[in-house]
Amino acid sequence: MKKLVVLTGAGISAESGLATFRDAGGLWEGHRIEDVATPEAWNKDPARVLEFYNQRRKAALGAKPNVAHEILVELEKRFQITVITQNVDDLHERAGSSNIIHLHGKLFESRSTLDPTLVYPISGWELKLGDCCERGSQLRPNIVWFGEMVPMMDVAAEVVAACDILLVVGTSLVVYPAAGLVDVVAPEVPVFIVDPRIPEGRTRPGIQFIAEKASVGMKRFQELSRGLC
Repeated sequence: MKKLVVLTGAGISAESGLATFRDAGGLWEGHRIEDVATPEAWNKDPARVLEFYNQRRKAALGAKPNVAHEILVELEKRFQITVITQNVDDLHERAGSSNIIHLHGKLFESRSTLDPTLVYPISGWELKLGDCCERGSQLRPNIVWFGEMVPMMDVAAEVVAACDILLVVGTSLVVYPAAGLVDVVAPEVPVFIVDPRIPEGRTRPGIQFIAEKASVGMKRFQELSRGLC
């Protein structure tokens, strides 16, 4: 089976009803990124950051995987698939994808502010001030905030470099370092990009754009993929 690597972004979750900050004028549900998704925001007002992610968690619990998620699961019958997602929700897991790399962390996990290796599942949707790790320090969302290193980036780059086909779904390829993964793929490897907005400056032999939202574009890719096995 050929190795199909799929890089997914906010566009695939948007069709399940989850808000994306880039489609809202640089805001996440009325919040500036700087106020809720940076280490500086956490140091200034941890209660506000915790409440913001509590609300995102609550929204994610009410969302369901959509057709695009489901097609990725179906494709596992014909390809060896690794999903590399920029999304922090668990919709890929709930759809049934079996091999997922979360670049930017996981919404339903917390981690120690003292020891980042201490990671815990979040039951339900709330994480509060006073919730502490086993060493007594406050728990924070296990999210890679803007300005922080992306620990899984090297792993993702190795996977992309070894793929036979790269599929990009629901991302405008402007958030780095994740957007740079497209440049890691071998020159002979076909690249498919599914997104209503065609990324500027992305030209190379073997690239094919499917200018559709994730669900429609994935149906099109599913048809095209029969000739790629």
